[in-house]
Amino acid sequence: MMPDIDYAVLFQALPSPYLILDPHLVILDANAAYQRVASLHRDQLLGRYIFDAFPDNPHDPDADGVRNLSASFARVLASGEPDTMALQRYDVRDPRRAGRFTEHWWSPVNTPVVDSQGEVTCIIHRAEDVTAFVRSRRFRNQGGGELTSREEGMEAELYARARKLQRLNEELRLAHGRERQVAVTLQEAMLHSPDLARHPNIAVRYLPAIGSLNVCGDWYDTVDLSDSRFAVAVGDVVGHGLEAATVMGMLRSALSAVSRTVTGPAQALEILGLYARSLDGAMATTAVTAMVDARSNLIMYSSAGHPPPVLLHRDGSYELLDKATDPPLGARVEHVLRPQAGITYEVGDTLVLYTDGLIERRGEDIDAGLTRLTDALATCADVSPETLADTLLEHLHLTAGSSDDIALVVIRL
Repeated sequence: MMPDIDYAVLFQALPSPYLILDPHLVILDANAAYQRVASLHRDQLLGRYIFDAFPDNPHDPDADGVRNLSASFARVLASGEPDTMALQRYDVRDPRRAGRFTEHWWSPVNTPVVDSQGEVTCIIHRAEDVTAFVRSRRFRNQGGGELTSREEGMEAELYARARKLQRLNEELRLAHGRERQVAVTLQEAMLHSPDLARHPNIAVRYLPAIGSLNVCGDWYDTVDLSDSRFAVAVGDVVGHGLEAATVMGMLRSALSAVSRTVTGPAQALEILGLYARSLDGAMATTAVTAMVDARSNLIMYSSAGHPPPVLLHRDGSYELLDKATDPPLGARVEHVLRPQAGITYEVGDTLVLYTDGLIERRGEDIDAGLTRLTDALATCADVSPETLADTLLEHLHLTAGSSDDIALVVIRL
């Protein structure tokens, strides 16, 4: 007969440091080994958010322990799978000197506890303190002698951890490659515009955000309305990934359909806004659409919270199409027709529509991005739309991708 095991006593007796966290990363328990390495009593840990108990060292501008550990917890909660972290420096408060931190190195493993429905109920956080080993390694590398048997054992474990991480990274790389190929195919299908083939004077570009699997929420489209008139649009759904791409596809299809039946861009956006209010994830979407009439050399346009298109003249001067701007789709409750404006153009002028990833930079005013865009356009007013699109992206240093996806449409009028 198997003896009853007191798991609370067993947990406290484990030689490695362990924490138990709830899904909100609040500490539920800490064993004796963890209390020793953290220099904190169990009562000082229980019920606290882990990053309140263990913040980054404020004196180290390069401290990244909170960011890296938080990312590991997020992976565990999202996947329900254990996450083995690389060797991590994470300084802890010095209990003898208030406000001071001491250097510490850890080898962490985070393991989920999953219930019968597959939900993560808590996380077991094992944090092996390898500070002595790291310092000993530094000493040995400076000619200080041989490793002890304990240090050799720790080095072997860290080597095994590194090999495991290498294998997991390779599996992730292969999985990412497969998912990326599926995503690329999906994105190409969703952005396919049959009417675009009849317009050799239009160049389009799409650059996905870095790390987004090439599936995002930006779109472009062209719609032929008659022999002399066509509509062009760009839009931007907040977020990345399949969810944003799904919303994008629904809004793009709806705008394409409604543009063929209404009298102008403002009415098209008004109807699209009504649809957006019934669609999860579409409320903050921005879009701009323009109707080009080649007989009258007239552009009619309307914008739902979107950056203004640019009409580039042949002499390098330009005009911003910013006279008909309204809130994003779904942002207005009342049923009021959106504003619409018109502008004439000369044959040989160029109309440029884009999403905000082309001009926006973190911590920078949008006017600076618009100035950078118009300065770049002024230097290439006489080149082909294809060349202009490539030159523009190169000039703005976006050929390798950016933190936001980008849709770009260049039309030679």
